[in-house]
Amino acid sequence: MKILKIILSVVAILVAIPLILALFVKKTYSVEREINIEKPQREVFDYIKFLKNQNNFSKWATMDPAMKQEFRGTDGQAGFVSAWESKDKNVGKGEQTIVGITEGERIDYDLHFIEPFESKSKAYLLTAPVSDSQTKVTWGFTGRMNYPMNIMQLFMNMEDMIGDDLNTGLSNLKRIMEQ
Repeated sequence: MKILKIILSVVAILVAIPLILALFVKKTYSVEREINIEKPQREVFDYIKFLKNQNNFSKWATMDPAMKQEFRGTDGQAGFVSAWESKDKNVGKGEQTIVGITEGERIDYDLHFIEPFESKSKAYLLTAPVSDSQTKVTWGFTGRMNYPMNIMQLFMNMEDMIGDDLNTGLSNLKRIMEQ
């Protein structure tokens, strides 16, 4: 009986440590990258406001050419939805919805990841003129990991994970726009 109490105490401590640790780990993340494109702001914005065009530059869209896609609504307007489903666990299943557009400047998105795990995030694309013929494009993600799942932030560097993919997408966008 004494050994059973010791084993249960050890198990309880092993379970309690990460739960207590998670109380002190941040629950939110924010990642942003930017690039300058040698095109006027209007031209760049008119391309990126159409969510379907992300298929041409987003790293995530190119990870599984066989993924199923569904579009609902009018592209380039709030309410437009791009849904995807892939057998590739790195792509998974989810939806991206345009939730707001500040014409010529900003597009805001809600992201709902369904598989391989459920989560919701916000994303945005911003354009700002650098000159008459050059535009700065900023792509960002913000999200929240609720307790106790926020402990994963100790083991996952969201800045590197998402940031590298954003850099790839922005480089692809630059190449497309400057052709």
